[in-house]
Amino acid sequence: MPLNTITNQTIALAGIAQSAALVQQLATIGTADSNTLEASIASLFVSDEHGVANVYGGLSGLKMGLEQLNDQMTGLKIANPEQARYAASLVFLENQLGKQPAMLKNIFTGIERARAQSEHFGLLHENVLANLGDVYHTTISTLQPRIMVNGEQEYLSRPDIVNKIRACLLAGIRAAILWRHCGGTRWKFLFYRKKIQAELQILLQQL
Repeated sequence: MPLNTITNQTIALAGIAQSAALVQQLATIGTADSNTLEASIASLFVSDEHGVANVYGGLSGLKMGLEQLNDQMTGLKIANPEQARYAASLVFLENQLGKQPAMLKNIFTGIERARAQSEHFGLLHENVLANLGDVYHTTISTLQPRIMVNGEQEYLSRPDIVNKIRACLLAGIRAAILWRHCGGTRWKFLFYRKKIQAELQILLQQL
């Protein structure tokens, strides 16, 4: 099955939306659904050779992302401007990253190290999240413009939550890479909006 399909593009967009939603939840309430968080973090360690949905362990792993994307794309106003800003920033930074092969190599090396840790400790272990957080902090966050996360200071000052937020942003970059690999572009998002909305309804019915 070719990667360049509206289904795969919609799934990749849902992956970006899910990362943005998780970042917002962690920053504002200090917690997030562990199954959703696990699906997004796991996407960093899974290739798309067995299908794009498989990156998230199946569509069920993207339930939040599909629902959030649907909310954002229906109605005249953007339902959640903060999430939309995070999502747009992730796509922009992924494009910047494509021009930085040395940085990409460092990211892949760091992710491989975290993968080995996850096999020993588990996906959401603090060591794994700290490693992924450090990968994001030393690479993506040096690109401009940096993503400024808004939230409650009591959560944004906690290292464990900051690591989760950074790991989710890294997962968002992964989803943005997936979007590009599946033929996603800015103009396609603008001009294929109705097709993406229709595909979202089909995918949501499969949950």
